[in-house]
Amino acid sequence: MSQTTADTTELLAGALDRASDGYGDIVDGDARERVLQEAERNAYDGASTDELYDALLGALTGRIDRHPAYKSVAGRVLRERLERRVVDDYDPADREGAYREAFREGIQRGLEADLLDERMADYDLERLTDAIRPERDDRLDYMAMDTLRQRYFLREPDEDPFELPQTFWMRVAMGVALREDPEEREAYAIEFYDALSSLRFVHSTPTLFHAGTTHAQLSSCYLTTVPDDLEGIFDAYKEHAKLSKWSGGLGNDWTPLRAAGSLIESTGVESTGTVPFLKISNDVTAAINRSGKRRGAAAAYLACWHLDFPAFCDLRRNTGDDRRRTHDMNTAAWIPDLFMERVQNDEQWTLFSPKETGDLHELYGSDFAERYREYEQLADEGEIENFERVEASDLWRTMLTRLFETGHPWLTFKDPCNVRSPQDHAGTVRSSNLCTEITLNTSEEETAVCNLGSVNLARHVADDEDGDGGELDREQLSDTVETAMRMLDNVVDLNFYPTEDAERSNMRHRPVGLGVMGFHDALQQLRVPMASGDALDRADEIQEFVAYHAIDASAGLAAERGTYESYEGSKWDRDVFPQDTVDLLAEERGREIPVSREERLDWSGVRERVAEHGMRNSNTMAVAPTATISTIAGTSPSIEPVYSNLYVKSNMSGDFTVVNDRLVADLEERGLWDDELRDRLTYHDGSVQELDAIPDDMQELYRTAFEIDPRHQLRLAARRGVWIDQSQSVNVFFPETDGDLLSDVYQTAWELGLKTTYYLRTLGASQLEKTTLDMEEYENTQFRDAEDDPDDESGGDRGDLPSVEDPTCEVCQ
Repeated sequence: MSQTTADTTELLAGALDRASDGYGDIVDGDARERVLQEAERNAYDGASTDELYDALLGALTGRIDRHPAYKSVAGRVLRERLERRVVDDYDPADREGAYREAFREGIQRGLEADLLDERMADYDLERLTDAIRPERDDRLDYMAMDTLRQRYFLREPDEDPFELPQTFWMRVAMGVALREDPEEREAYAIEFYDALSSLRFVHSTPTLFHAGTTHAQLSSCYLTTVPDDLEGIFDAYKEHAKLSKWSGGLGNDWTPLRAAGSLIESTGVESTGTVPFLKISNDVTAAINRSGKRRGAAAAYLACWHLDFPAFCDLRRNTGDDRRRTHDMNTAAWIPDLFMERVQNDEQWTLFSPKETGDLHELYGSDFAERYREYEQLADEGEIENFERVEASDLWRTMLTRLFETGHPWLTFKDPCNVRSPQDHAGTVRSSNLCTEITLNTSEEETAVCNLGSVNLARHVADDEDGDGGELDREQLSDTVETAMRMLDNVVDLNFYPTEDAERSNMRHRPVGLGVMGFHDALQQLRVPMASGDALDRADEIQEFVAYHAIDASAGLAAERGTYESYEGSKWDRDVFPQDTVDLLAEERGREIPVSREERLDWSGVRERVAEHGMRNSNTMAVAPTATISTIAGTSPSIEPVYSNLYVKSNMSGDFTVVNDRLVADLEERGLWDDELRDRLTYHDGSVQELDAIPDDMQELYRTAFEIDPRHQLRLAARRGVWIDQSQSVNVFFPETDGDLLSDVYQTAWELGLKTTYYLRTLGASQLEKTTLDMEEYENTQFRDAEDDPDDESGGDRGDLPSVEDPTCEVCQ
């Protein structure tokens, strides 16, 4: 419907005034008039209602860098626009009535369109309707609202979405509660809705996409092992395509494949090795559009003793034979402790073909080291034909050079993953997943499955009355963790499994990965600088608390529902908890792991419950990147430091600049926030370190990712990792080009006992001089000049404000 000039003014003014409720001090008289004038200029005579809302949104989002309030106001305007499209005869004065009508009609429409599971009709919709809280939409800013609109709300093909934020959260809650007894289903759906809609816990993206639908593929990632035969390899391609089709990200173990030059007995010719098959896998992955919403994504893992490993390191390069490049595939090195020891001891390393040394892939720790030395002896004696000797330090430098050039291969450590695995009795961890936080056993018969969700720590900080910072709300956090564990366990039973191997593995072991997000956001509320020793203690304390209640909740579920099938003989069954396994790793290495594992809580009760009831889930915790769901939750991603205090956000509607909400609030409280300071913050790429007007305590509190020593960030991960039975997506933020420092950072990760690392984030050349990394203890030896990771958009273009949109991370969350 087109509008007259009077209608246009009335509609725009009414929408802006409703959206500005509570923000009158920001969107005041002059600001209000400027917004309306710009919106009217952006519109045109006869513009439709939707186009007028778009014009108003354009005027508001263009001001988000001036004050964070504009994010919230724009979010409300977008919400009202959606409500107008979903609800017939929409009346802004009766939002609650419109919402409840939209919920009932949306469930019915989804059922009629065969989008929703027929069991969704069995719910008492009136009871659930009464539980919906439309006011919780105010917790969603513009980016959150727009992300939900574009990608998460249900829609029929070629139609507009017919969900609204609170009806979406309720649909997800209903879908996850389908596992519950019918007599308790509504009560659990309401409990799940409260956790989701309050943004205390958010499921991973596939669960949000598909919960309650006719194809409820709720799992995030799948891990496979590719066998060393032609039929098995092509069966793996088929499996990968089926898994990717329904939104699963892939982590594929390619180590079993024989290396180039190995004999193929059936044909009498030499193998071409792994690279040509990886090229095919790359193209299969790129061809799949997951659920019609995201491109396919996979990570290939290869052990660093594999004879093809040097070629594997080159897969992401932009030079060389393009037939031996995989531009769309992530790659990761699977590194045993023995290799790291030889790097540090400046010793040689031998590359083998699995055709002659296949059992190495099954072994770890001292067993691997002993067998590896035996194979080296056999090679010296002429009993092994296909091998090559290299300097371990040279191969290490090759890894780091390629990592710096291309962002790949990621460095992951085999022995910590296996020595600390609760499932050491049931097989071997042969790789991690797409985002390096999952450490589950795989084989040719079992495809491991990740079932993920994250607790938003920032939503569990209660304001302190004296204004000196908040305190962690432990009671609320324990309740959230317990609810989240039940929701994740339900996912295992409700999930649509694209392959039999995935279903067999997931039902046998029932692993889940409860993660956390908003860690830096929570620290800032607690008034704790991330670069401080206090932050180390907080990371330790918070993760121990989460682990305590996650494990306790799994034991409680075991009492109610029974233990997982392969429980007997597991570390849980042997009373070996995650914190106990750090000593096991130290024993295997014959060297101390320099990480505290002191227990603050009394674990005796949890150990007694596990001993009595067992565990419902083989694995309970994993910290995923949360790139997308943290945007929805309006908090900092995962465990990462805030990338910048001023950055560019990108979505399908365009780019706009965002400023740190908490920084602005602090500056306003001290009377410091104005246009001049905002301009200076822009000039310094969002860094406050060179702004003399900002007090020292605030400069420390608002240090950003590249202003915190990367080794300190690894120590944070190590303290947290003591309590986690899987792993964490640990990005390394590296503001230098010094090769020795880069080597030290990754050797530090290994020495601290980290299981995996993820992306290496680097700065553009124009930003290097603005970092504050303490380099005094290093020699400034130049490593190399290299461009930023071409797939890492979070680094920003050289000289521009940084951008935080990272499309790769969202494959898990």
